[in-house]
Amino acid sequence: MVFDLIVIGTAISLGPLHNSAFILLLSSRRGVRKGLAFLLSWLANLVAVIACVVLLTGGQPPAHHSAPSTAVVVAKLAIGLAMVLYGVHRRRRPPRPHGPPRWAARIDDASLATAAGLAWLLQPWGLVGAGAATAVDANLSTVNAWLALVGYCLLATLSLIVMEMYTVWAPAAANARLTALRDWLAHHQEQLIVTLSLVAGLWVAARSIYELVA
Repeated sequence: MVFDLIVIGTAISLGPLHNSAFILLLSSRRGVRKGLAFLLSWLANLVAVIACVVLLTGGQPPAHHSAPSTAVVVAKLAIGLAMVLYGVHRRRRPPRPHGPPRWAARIDDASLATAAGLAWLLQPWGLVGAGAATAVDANLSTVNAWLALVGYCLLATLSLIVMEMYTVWAPAAANARLTALRDWLAHHQEQLIVTLSLVAGLWVAARSIYELVA
C-alpha cells in the first residue's frame, strides 16, 4: 500500500494543469493569499476523500479476496485502465496550441473562494480515486498506516507547498523562476499529461491484476 500511495501521490503532485494554475494565482494581486486558499482547499479535498474511506472501512481493511476487497481491486483496475486509455487518446490526438486559460485574464479580480474552488475543479480525480481505493487497505490500528495516509496527502500537495513557501520567502526570485516554470509547463503540458497518465495508469492496473490473482 505504501509504495502505491507514493506513486499515486507523486503523479498527483507533478500534474501540469494545477501547477500552472497555481503559479498564475501566485503572480496575481494578493497572490500569496489566493495561493494559500488554493493549497488548503486542495489538501482538504484529499483529506476528505481519505476520511470518507476510513469511515466506510472503520479503519480495518476488508478480508483478502472477500467480496468487498475484490470490488475495490476491480474498481482500481478500472481506474488504471481508464488512465491508460486517456493517455493513449491524448498521445494520438492532433497537437493543439495551449494558451493561457480564459480565466487567467480575470485572475487579479478572483476571490479567495474562487481560488479554493479552482483547486477542487483541477484536482485529478482519477488519481485521487486510485488513492482512495488504495487507502481501503489501511489498518489504522498501526502507526505506519496513519503515517502512510498523512504522507500521501502531503506528497500530493508537495509542489504547491514548495511554491507557496518560495513565494513567501523570496517573492522576487520566485516570481521570475515560477514564471519560467509555467512557460515550460505550457510547452510540455501534453507530454506530461500523457506520461503521468500512462505511468500511473499502468502501475495501478498492474498492481490490481496482481492483487486479483495473487
